[in-house]
Amino acid sequence: MSDVSTPTPSSTAVTRADICAVAIAEAFRGDGERLCNPIGNLPLIGGRLAAATFEPYLALTDGFYTLMDPQSPDEVPPIALPEAERVAQRTVAHWNPYREMFGLLWQGKRHVMMGATQIDQYGNQNIAAIGDWAQPRRQLLGFRGAPGNTINHTTSYWVPNHSPRVFVPAVDVVCGIGYDRAHALGPVASRFHEVRRVVSNLAVFDFEALDAEGVPTMRLRSLHPGVTLEEVLEATGCDVVIPGDLGESRGPTEQELAQINRLDPRGLRLNEVPEP
Repeated sequence: MSDVSTPTPSSTAVTRADICAVAIAEAFRGDGERLCNPIGNLPLIGGRLAAATFEPYLALTDGFYTLMDPQSPDEVPPIALPEAERVAQRTVAHWNPYREMFGLLWQGKRHVMMGATQIDQYGNQNIAAIGDWAQPRRQLLGFRGAPGNTINHTTSYWVPNHSPRVFVPAVDVVCGIGYDRAHALGPVASRFHEVRRVVSNLAVFDFEALDAEGVPTMRLRSLHPGVTLEEVLEATGCDVVIPGDLGESRGPTEQELAQINRLDPRGLRLNEVPEP
């Protein structure tokens, strides 16, 4: 028996995890009919929250071979359902085997949210190894699809444990390609390249600032409620631009909170981002 209990989500109380879910959903705002492809529990909640509320035309993958079409908020399936229930609850919009998926990838019609073991001020991401490439201290997932993701369509990142070990001056291995490298590669890389958001358990970052050479660089977009600027800066090991009009990450509306609780009835988000 597990010695870790799953918190029970409240139907009314707003948690830090709920703030993160809304921030993740906001990353997909404006994507229209693109494929929303979030990876991980809170990204799945946030992506499906966007589809269930302000982005009803987002395409959602079932993780197997079809795209789901959220015809109404209640048809966006919850996360962590058994496979049989997930298949039964989906509304199939399109057959989507691997060859069809790659067609979406290569045409920029996908927005993926991945994790990042390391990320730097230009959005270069590392999920492969920590330490020297020839003899790393830690072997991680590997490159996976990160190079192709970042060159071929919009990419965002989710960081559940914001620290200087994640936000670094330079990543040890470049998996996801940041703006400086895309800029150096030229038009071949910049056609679909977009690192849109980095959402952490403390704050939200974008790349709407430019460095001295006109290359997009990381900017602090908002602080989550209860988080101070000093706390974020202490936990961030790379340079970030601090705007003069720095805002606070918004909380969920009543409708959004109801959807979050429906999408995550077991409260998995509260294990990933516990209350401070």
